[in-house]
Amino acid sequence: MYLVPIAAVLALLFATYLAAKVNKQDEGTERMKEIAGAIAEGARAFLTAEYKILVIFVLVLFVLIGFGIGSWVTAVCFVIGALFSTVAGYCGMTVATKANVRTANAARQGGMNRALSVAFSGGAVMGMCVAGLGALGVSVVYIITGNVDVLSGFSLGASSIALFSTSVTPKGTHIAILGETTPFLAAAFCIK
Repeated sequence: MYLVPIAAVLALLFATYLAAKVNKQDEGTERMKEIAGAIAEGARAFLTAEYKILVIFVLVLFVLIGFGIGSWVTAVCFVIGALFSTVAGYCGMTVATKANVRTANAARQGGMNRALSVAFSGGAVMGMCVAGLGALGVSVVYIITGNVDVLSGFSLGASSIALFSTSVTPKGTHIAILGETTPFLAAAFCIK
């Protein structure tokens, strides 16, 4: 039972390593840096606007779950799942915006193989964050509560944030984000 949180922490450490690897890559020319800065600023603005809406969404569902099924523990688990999903999305978006310009520069300087390495590392950060935070959240909730029934709250919170993000994300990025929901659900069902 305690191996799952250890494996989750290892996944998060690997995500940190990959993010550092991406950050060490050269951003390219001044013009490339300028464009990357504008993209990063736009991504932060998008996340800020989205999170303002998500806070209301999460609070409303927290109250509905608490009163609706009469389990405030499940409602709290919903909020924890939503928070973990939000953190995974933030980390993924932040590293992805950094990886974009570094991938383009790697292709410009070293060809497709070098670019693929940078791009893969940037994309893997999101995957490792989702898997790591999903497994960590589910395992810690189970260790603390000992109740598998409240894991549905965690899964619902994580998945609803991921699905909401999918519905408002600009065209072309929704498929990658949609993959975020599967590990959270799978982690919850593995413990059952």
